[in-house]
Amino acid sequence: MSVNQREIGRRVLLNEIRRQQRVPRITLSEITGISRATVTTITAELLREGLIEEVSSEAGDKDARRGRPKVDLKIRGAARLIAGAKISNRTISLVLLDFEGVQLAAHEATLDVGVFEAQDLAAILAEFVDVLAQKVGQSRAAVAGFGLGIAGIVDAPKGFVHWSPSLTTRNVALGPVMEEVMGVPVFIDNDANLVAMAEKSFGLGQGHSDFIVVTIESGVGMGIVIGDEIYRGTRGCGAEFGHTKVQLEGALCRCGQRGCLEAYVADYALLREAMIASGDMAARQVDEILASAKAGDEVAASIVERAGRMFAMGLANIVNIFDPELIILAGEQMQFSHLYAEEVIDAMRKSIVQIDKAPPEVVIHKWGNLMWARGAAAYALESVSEMALQEMVDHVA
Repeated sequence: MSVNQREIGRRVLLNEIRRQQRVPRITLSEITGISRATVTTITAELLREGLIEEVSSEAGDKDARRGRPKVDLKIRGAARLIAGAKISNRTISLVLLDFEGVQLAAHEATLDVGVFEAQDLAAILAEFVDVLAQKVGQSRAAVAGFGLGIAGIVDAPKGFVHWSPSLTTRNVALGPVMEEVMGVPVFIDNDANLVAMAEKSFGLGQGHSDFIVVTIESGVGMGIVIGDEIYRGTRGCGAEFGHTKVQLEGALCRCGQRGCLEAYVADYALLREAMIASGDMAARQVDEILASAKAGDEVAASIVERAGRMFAMGLANIVNIFDPELIILAGEQMQFSHLYAEEVIDAMRKSIVQIDKAPPEVVIHKWGNLMWARGAAAYALESVSEMALQEMVDHVA
């Protein structure tokens, strides 16, 4: 077997063991098409490296001929520690996973400010990873990788942030800055992409190779999974759903352009419209506006109704372009129903190309920031797994 074939075989088998959670060698051979002899050889290497382990078969039966208990293979959780974080406005949420993807610890905190210099953000994150690791009796040095979900336009492979509302400057090599400060491999992506990663790994996207996640919080994001892979575009700014245009020369968006969907749907947009309409510049909360709309306040109702119409238009555009099997709506505003009310979904269905087939399924996933952080950790876990396999290749070479 060539070195390249061995590399591919290791990757395929480790990924399949992770996907199956626990699986006997013979089933691995049947699923992957890799010969039993090769499966035995490669899994022995993975066992020696401590990346997988043997466990008693759940079936509990024995090989009658040999009298030996049957064993399954599974990922060895203790092999690596992976941290993930989601930063949004003035809050940060972090989780610590083992190599199997099991959550070991979590931490949430409020930040004094919402916008940072890159070095300052890296220092704060380093402190929080220390806190996280200490919860399981470890130090930051034991963390094999750190994933960060951040709003904005991110070149994920380079860890380069073109723009983010969380950073004071544009065009920041945030990944390298963080690695230097933290002393840990860092993997950064747009936070909506990492929600899609979370849905794919342990959410409603499991079992779907093609789906779209739309997130609605302080901004509007989208993560696209095509062929089991996150689609990012050639510049890292694909899937910027919130900045698609829904009205020519329309409302001002925080990105600096006008007419963006986000400028009508995001929480800051609703608050701005309410202040302009009422002339009251006092701070309000989104839930207050929604409550006023339900109570019959005509101004509040018109703001909410327009947000729903704009959102329906945006969803229809997604369906007409991608024709996905599934659309998942997630994020802070999923705690409220105005953007997924039946009339909004009906408006979307009326605006899509009509054929004699059912439209895509639209589902709601009301999850908090810790799940976003789990998506960031899942992204880092993929990269840490690849690094572990590469270390094996280097060792063999």
